[in-house]
Amino acid sequence: MSTLPRLVLASGSPRRRELLARLGVAFEIRPTDTDEQPLPGEAPEALARRLALAKARAAARPGEIALGADTDVALDGEIFGKPRDEEEARRMLRRLSGRVHQVWSGVALVEVDAGGARRREAVEVARSDVRFRELTDGEIAAYAATGEPLDRAGAYAIQGGAAPFVAALEGELSNVVGLPLAATRELLTRFGFSPRPTDGDAEGELSRRP
Repeated sequence: MSTLPRLVLASGSPRRRELLARLGVAFEIRPTDTDEQPLPGEAPEALARRLALAKARAAARPGEIALGADTDVALDGEIFGKPRDEEEARRMLRRLSGRVHQVWSGVALVEVDAGGARRREAVEVARSDVRFRELTDGEIAAYAATGEPLDRAGAYAIQGGAAPFVAALEGELSNVVGLPLAATRELLTRFGFSPRPTDGDAEGELSRRP
């Protein structure tokens, strides 16, 4: 009876860890140190794809399958990374206020055989459209002061203090949180795992539309 290679999550994010655990597969955690700066002129979708694959490649060891993920926020094609400080977080949130922005998440699997040769790899990218309601300066200042935006692309956590900012969401909530469950489940199945089915409502997915 063949045994599946060990699955490794190439991320230290507690959000990704919790989402992957929902799929019912056993995994280990091995964060990577990957430069997440976009290349000149790089589109958000291309960035999410490239970084997810780079993280998985960096984490994979012989006899393992590594899962890498990357999430990027974009408004009018401009990528919003993690704010450097509270002031930049406020600027980002003011720009997102009352607008529809996109969240792109890439997820990649890389398998390395026992001999150390890369055997196969695959990557998928998911998109969600998020519309914020009009935010007041007071709301923006109060949220930025919590510190939560400083470790989040786009300066907000949809599952945290920014949840009341969301007027509409088209796409998976898990994608915005950091790991698109549908794409992840499809990739894991392709690589021989048996993840649990994902049900949007059961997983707490939002389905708010304008």
